[in-house]
Amino acid sequence: MVEGGPVKADKTEFTECWKISSKNPYIMKLAFAAGIGGLLFGYDTGVISGALLYIKEDFEEVDKSTFLQELIVSTCVAGAIIGAAVGGYANDRIGRRKTIMVADVLFFLGSIIMAIAPVPAVIIVGRVLVGLGVGMASMTAPLYISEASPAKIRGAMVSTNGLLITGGQFLSYLINLAFTRAPGTWRWMLGVAGLPALIQFLLMWSLPESPRWLYRENYVHEAKEILEKLYPEDEVDREIQALRESVESERAMEESIGKDMWSKLKGAFTDKVVRRGLYAGVTVQVAQQFVGINTVMYYSPTIVQFAGFASKSVALALSLITSGLNAVGSIISMMVVDKYGRRRLMIISMFGIISCLIILAVVFRQASLGAPGIDFVDTKHFGSNVTCPSYLENFHKPKWGCTQCLKAKCSFCSNVADKYHPGACLVDSKHNRDLCLGEDRVFFEQGCPSKFGILAVVFLGLYIVSYSPGMGTVPWIVNSEIYPLKYRGVGGGIAAVANWVSNLIVSESYLTLTEHLGPGGTFFLFAGVSTLSLCLIIWFVPETKGLPFEEVEKMLAEGYRPCGGRKVKGEKVGKVTGDDNAA
Repeated sequence: MVEGGPVKADKTEFTECWKISSKNPYIMKLAFAAGIGGLLFGYDTGVISGALLYIKEDFEEVDKSTFLQELIVSTCVAGAIIGAAVGGYANDRIGRRKTIMVADVLFFLGSIIMAIAPVPAVIIVGRVLVGLGVGMASMTAPLYISEASPAKIRGAMVSTNGLLITGGQFLSYLINLAFTRAPGTWRWMLGVAGLPALIQFLLMWSLPESPRWLYRENYVHEAKEILEKLYPEDEVDREIQALRESVESERAMEESIGKDMWSKLKGAFTDKVVRRGLYAGVTVQVAQQFVGINTVMYYSPTIVQFAGFASKSVALALSLITSGLNAVGSIISMMVVDKYGRRRLMIISMFGIISCLIILAVVFRQASLGAPGIDFVDTKHFGSNVTCPSYLENFHKPKWGCTQCLKAKCSFCSNVADKYHPGACLVDSKHNRDLCLGEDRVFFEQGCPSKFGILAVVFLGLYIVSYSPGMGTVPWIVNSEIYPLKYRGVGGGIAAVANWVSNLIVSESYLTLTEHLGPGGTFFLFAGVSTLSLCLIIWFVPETKGLPFEEVEKMLAEGYRPCGGRKVKGEKVGKVTGDDNAA
């Protein structure tokens, strides 16, 4: 948290972060304690992908309904939308620390409710509560970390939240694998999430409030005490003076627009600087979701099954690889975000994402075209009463194969000699699954056997590698530093709501899209949307690396043009990072 003069961006590197935090471990303590909110966010994103496989086994109504599956996944996102909106208000009203603690209580209660759920409806209730907590934590944790970090390492410190998000996703896949053979499987997977929420609640109980919020609420002495723990002695007075000037300016503005939430919302959209900040903040948050990342996170094992891996444990194990790559990418982001900049990382990330999505679309399309056919004799071998009715109506058609069998809501039992040869099309049921497995065959319910399967997993991994260092962490960094102090809570809340609404649209529609367009067509659609998102990022999003908050405000006030120039008093004209027409 810096309110003082400019900081040279070329010195704000990961090594500087390590140097400062090693001299003052208190900074890292605050960052990691608040970052557990990111861990909870990531854990919930990843755990449902594995738990859903086993929820479908316990509840037949879920197994037979794509809508129910999407509802179980997306109700958490719907709760997060409300949580993010409430979080924006709570951040300004009760402070960052208490908001995180409220989120922990909601997450803990939701986890317990899901673990003991007797019917799918109760799981959905628990998912909503967890979503409320996740939504509040998703925009509060990076804000708290940002306000407790020096500008020269602010990006790297906020990246700890992104690291813990991906760490939570990786942990969820490990726990999913650990409980695959345990009684209750999915109940343990979902219930364990209550533990980190409890730990964070206890940690935050002993930690201070954000010094910026304290000063704003006239707790000047308390704010100074915290700053003395964060900064060298010779820098504290300068920080206090800069903070005083910023708060006095903010209070003067409030006299004209009011302090209530509706007044702030009106002020945010009528203020040129805030509006331009929202253009950038909302753009990157929406783009983060519309590249399709949470289809991979929420449905990763299902996508792996689409690629031809029928075993649930194998699907979870391969998904663990993609999750691990996501965590590695977050570490890379921490190392380079303050050296190379937010904007550049996002643009490079988007080019990689678009390339991988196009290749994945082609791979899944080829896998569908090359899927095994249906052997009439092999199918009748199991008996007419278990044969897929749609196959009996269409078996004479030459193009009827495994792909058409699965689209008809039936299942494919592989050839006993070679799974890539024509097999049997059977009614999808546990009885038929046992019949198929009893003959040492493989029972496919989501995807067909394919020699392209491993290629799909490889490019899923490369997609994650492209996404994580850039679009995975940087949008949260941008939103933690692009709004004026007065509107930081409400601005972050608006952007977080946009993120979660986009998440809801993607997670609620993915399985339906794959039913109608197939996995290949769905990835092509994401590639097209990602291309549009890249154009918007280039046009609306400025570079904020290493800039104090006041400098970001000045840049937005003067205007930003992606290919033009911005002249600042006392500086030479050079490249800029904003759009003068964005007002």
